[in-house]
Amino acid sequence: MKNPIDLRLGQSETVSLSPVNRDPSPQDMDQAIRSATFAVDQLDWLQRGDTVFIKPVLNSGKPYPSTTSPLALTSMIRLLKEKGAGRVIVGDMSGVGHLDQRPEGCKGSSRKLAKSAGMLKPVLDAGAEWSFFEEAGWDSFYEEQPTPGSHWKRGIMLPNVLREVDHIVSMPRCSRHALLGNTLGIKSVVGYMRYDTRLEYHHAAKTIQEKTAEANTVPTLLQKQRLVVTAADKILATLGPDLGHVFAPQQGLVIASRSMIAHDLVSLAWLMMHWRKAPWLNKQALTDPSSSQFVSNMANRVVAGILGGWKYSFSAETIKHSPLPDIWQDRTLLRAYELMGGVPDIRLLPTQAGIPSQLLDEFASMVALPSEIRAA
Repeated sequence: MKNPIDLRLGQSETVSLSPVNRDPSPQDMDQAIRSATFAVDQLDWLQRGDTVFIKPVLNSGKPYPSTTSPLALTSMIRLLKEKGAGRVIVGDMSGVGHLDQRPEGCKGSSRKLAKSAGMLKPVLDAGAEWSFFEEAGWDSFYEEQPTPGSHWKRGIMLPNVLREVDHIVSMPRCSRHALLGNTLGIKSVVGYMRYDTRLEYHHAAKTIQEKTAEANTVPTLLQKQRLVVTAADKILATLGPDLGHVFAPQQGLVIASRSMIAHDLVSLAWLMMHWRKAPWLNKQALTDPSSSQFVSNMANRVVAGILGGWKYSFSAETIKHSPLPDIWQDRTLLRAYELMGGVPDIRLLPTQAGIPSQLLDEFASMVALPSEIRAA
């Protein structure tokens, strides 16, 4: 196996795994979220009255696992409130094809999509408030620069609401992605971006994976992001981000870590286990587009055209596809390893004895940096 960037082992990071049964009750999810969270973080950073922002994935109006689990969201809201949070704000801005944000106005509504995804009312009922970024207008964004030496030509436009909060908790889902191969925690940063930033992201597509990782290095996220938690009792194993083959294993997982990269390594391993089980027909060019260089490029050109017009569609750079999910060839993760001090040395922490030892061994094998690609 070739070592593409001279991978080095970084610091130790804990990733917790809480089992959750198929079709969990609210009480079951409360327990899984609580167990997974407290296994990695006692929430000592949360002072009474602090404002916490929860970043779900609301790329469309499709229900979980095309978007974040409403059950998991409400469980986290209740936990944060119990631990003393004042305001809990949940927010995102939906994706291209469902929303069209321009300086002169916006077509489509993240609020309506949240309702159809089954998220809107449960979040409000749990005592949180919503922030749909486009509703505050084009000028309600501020610019921050990612890490020096990044592939971004301009700064990244982020919603002003992030300036109002003390802490950020990320709650993605476990899913394949038609363009980038997978969409886990690192990829969810795109939901923050104003649409001109998303245009650069898709137009300069040669480095789209690297820019995904680099966008996570803006100062606001480095300073305020505390925790990443994924409910993965359902997995969108092919196609993505909105449609595809869904697995609902008898025993699902809640995955939590203070490290976004460590979380994504384990979440990608869970996705890979189920992608391998997906029917052959669901892993071909049209049913799993990132497996095809031609189809993924055509799809990205369509996205660039929607964002910027037909000229941007024709001039979009060629995207390098991800023929199959692979932890050690994933370009987003490879760039993240470079930026964040190497490959995390992951300590897996099951919160219950009910997780099979065979599954834990498989995880450990998949996320351990192989000796043949470890830097000397």
